Amino acid sequence: MVVLAIFLPLFGYLLSSFFGRFLGKGVCFLTTLNILSSFLISFSLFVDIISNQTFYKIKLGTWLCVDNLNVYWCFYFDSLTSVMLIIVTFISLLVHIYSTEYMENDPHLNRFMSLLSLFTFFMLILVTASNFLQMFVGWEGVGLASYLLINFWFLRLQANKSAIKAMLVNRVGDFFLLLSLFFIHYNFKSLDYDIIFNLCPDFVDYKVYLLGFNLYYLDLITLLLFLGAMGKSAQLFFHTWLPDAMEGPTPVSALIHAATMVTAGVFLLTRCSYLLEYSPTTLNLIMFIGALTSFFAASTGLFQNDMKKVIAYSTCSQLGYMIFACGLSSYDVAMFHLSNHAFFKALLFLGAGSIIHSISDEQDMRKTGGLKNLLPFSYSIMLIGSLALIGFPFLSGFYSKDTILEIAYSKFTFFGHLSYYLGCFSAFCTAFYSTRLLFLVFLSEPIGNKSRILNAHESSFRISLPLILLSVLSIFVGFLTKDLFVGFNSSFWNTSIFILPTNYLLTDIEFMPLVSKQLPLILTVLGCCVSYFVNLFKLDSTFILKMTYFFRMFYNFLSRKWYFDRVYNEFVTQNILFYGFNFSYKIIDRGLLEFFGPTTIINTFQSINLYLRNKFQTGYIFDYLFDFLLCFLFFIFLLFLCTSML
Repeated sequence: MVVLAIFLPLFGYLLSSFFGRFLGKGVCFLTTLNILSSFLISFSLFVDIISNQTFYKIKLGTWLCVDNLNVYWCFYFDSLTSVMLIIVTFISLLVHIYSTEYMENDPHLNRFMSLLSLFTFFMLILVTASNFLQMFVGWEGVGLASYLLINFWFLRLQANKSAIKAMLVNRVGDFFLLLSLFFIHYNFKSLDYDIIFNLCPDFVDYKVYLLGFNLYYLDLITLLLFLGAMGKSAQLFFHTWLPDAMEGPTPVSALIHAATMVTAGVFLLTRCSYLLEYSPTTLNLIMFIGALTSFFAASTGLFQNDMKKVIAYSTCSQLGYMIFACGLSSYDVAMFHLSNHAFFKALLFLGAGSIIHSISDEQDMRKTGGLKNLLPFSYSIMLIGSLALIGFPFLSGFYSKDTILEIAYSKFTFFGHLSYYLGCFSAFCTAFYSTRLLFLVFLSEPIGNKSRILNAHESSFRISLPLILLSVLSIFVGFLTKDLFVGFNSSFWNTSIFILPTNYLLTDIEFMPLVSKQLPLILTVLGCCVSYFVNLFKLDSTFILKMTYFFRMFYNFLSRKWYFDRVYNEFVTQNILFYGFNFSYKIIDRGLLEFFGPTTIINTFQSINLYLRNKFQTGYIFDYLFDFLLCFLFFIFLLFLCTSML
């Protein structure tokens, strides 16, 4: 029965793809019904696992059996999987309902709904796999589905470029993940989670000589796994695809950013906690990269003007929190923040989509304003989502984000305190750009197109229902699940997550200085006040500051995303294309390969053919008779030779 929860979205995709032209808009009902059924099964599984403290492993059959490589189609349902199933299916269900209205007038609605179901199916494959190879199928599947969905409006050039960029950046991370699978199988002789996780204590002191370095084997594997997770979860240096993915329809952005693709990296690190716990070097690197990503994305979002890109950079920042929580060995807290983030981030994206939909697809915040009275429901929704995002007390984000920062401080190491202070500054920036978004869109004077502003209207019930459900969960889900996920006496995670006793820091946060506990909240309130003050009063001193050379350089640096795209385009991409054309194409492909391959073969046969034609095709009949006589005598000789041998 539980396996049906995985394959129902696939059935919806297949039926929509092959019979969509006959079903018409019935495709919306069919795909939504399948996702609803999958959610109900997932919820019953979640309740069963909480009640009975159990897990299920269901083997369907053999996939590969080559030498010592045995891979089975096998699904693993434990507490970690059940949480991901709930999040993925519930957010996907709301996105399906939302899309039936949001994309109603699109001529390719059937294709869109079927691709949403395909995306959900591959994510479910990823989180329920019992071995690394099956997980990799889902990993690649969500990459494929994201490419198709980002490029859904394929006639738009920017959508084409964004989809290709997302695919290529993720391929780099996938390459490292594939390398880690090779190393895992080479030494463990298996790709099954249970076998690998049980054997990893025996490989703690095992070293491997690679590229002139004598490395600990577990450090190498976990480093490659983390590089793979960096690609999917858009960590620093691999982050450039995430803001550009906004070119897809808004429901796609909500599904990618809230529940599916970007959470795959955090899920992978949590699933591999048995490996990471024995690699302190990789844990420190994860902590540092996660904190740096959170700081980078939060600072970049300060001066973005596209409504969806502001929310996209907030996703990148929150993913940084989750990643460095994994580096702190607090995988349970990372999953707690992941579950909270899924609800309020889906709320923000779908709320932004509702606003954009109501003002004729305008996304630039500088061309809106004054919508508080025209769109009171949308204002309430965005206010709740923004407060949850910044970690306002007693909303969902408050419980998980503050816990991550407190654990970082309690680490009492250089990387721990660095992560804490970077995280606190990120909290300030998050509060600043969230308040700025609310002010520019709702509270400021109307500065956009008059007809767009006057024609603004609230969305229909099918759009409003998901927003209402998500707003309620964004308020209460953190409070309701905190004791289940991170409570001292909670045994919910069971064997899904492994933390060495020396790395368990949750008890240490009780002994932190009070100032350090309150600093994130103080900076959050300060960020809101500064943003509101700067945008509301627009003082002469603020204008003078904006005109200074230093501020203009600072503004350009942040608004242009720390020049990452420029560096990649000018120094990486252009050089690769230049040397690819002048070396690999002109010298190797059209040069050496062509010379020793087709060109040489063709020229040789042409020369032989020309020689034979000039030698034997003289045009004289006695030459042809002589050649015929020689061939006849030769065949007679061969016939005589064969007869004598018998």
